[in-house]
Amino acid sequence: MGRCIGITSGKGGVGKSSICIGIGFALAKRGYKVCLFDMDLGLKNLDVMMGLENRMFYDVLDIVEGKCTLNQALVNAKNQNNLKLLCACKSIHVHKLKKEMLKSIIEELTQMFDFVFFDTPAGIEAGFSYTLSYVDHFIVVSTLDLTSLQDADRIIGILMRENISKIQCIINRYNPKYLDKGISIQFTKALEYLCVECIGIVYDDEQIIRGYNIGSPSVYHDNSKASICFESIVNAFLGEEVILPKIHKSILKRLFTS
Repeated sequence: MGRCIGITSGKGGVGKSSICIGIGFALAKRGYKVCLFDMDLGLKNLDVMMGLENRMFYDVLDIVEGKCTLNQALVNAKNQNNLKLLCACKSIHVHKLKKEMLKSIIEELTQMFDFVFFDTPAGIEAGFSYTLSYVDHFIVVSTLDLTSLQDADRIIGILMRENISKIQCIINRYNPKYLDKGISIQFTKALEYLCVECIGIVYDDEQIIRGYNIGSPSVYHDNSKASICFESIVNAFLGEEVILPKIHKSILKRLFTS
């Protein structure tokens, strides 16, 4: 049986979807079979970020209505056959999608894949509540901005209230210059604020933004800054020895060896 993991955030625009793609691609490179399940109902964007928008013909609603099979709805990532994408609902008819429709599909996905990552909408919209029904492991994405941390803390509180068994976090858009200038919240203070296990950071990098804007994520490219960060995150996610990114190693060393 494959594992189901929800990727979520309290605030939009913190890079939750890019984290989902990064983890998925890093795991797929290691030989794991991975499915990214876009649960942002009616506002999907994983396909655009991965350069697959012209290949997404079907979604979960089409499967339920008998217009296609699950295999037909799954789309291969470019340059990585171990990574596939599935959209919960690509159209405006999100009201037709009911929680109970997902159960058999998710059960089938866990038979096909080692990991199924649910990219939920920010906050507590329908896609998030649907995911809560099937997932007991969440990764919360935040930046070092106060509003992002506050919203992440709120989501963590909701997950705890729902008795989610495992909650971890990732700090995205980590910028050492902002920390040195006192612009961002200090890293250690952020971790104390969120009070859940942190499995890594992703550095602020314009190549990441450029890559997603052209549908060619920089995580696809070996030895890119993003690729190095996600390799470290995946090590922590799998419970393996963490290979530290070369940049600002001392900070990560204190985090993962304390």
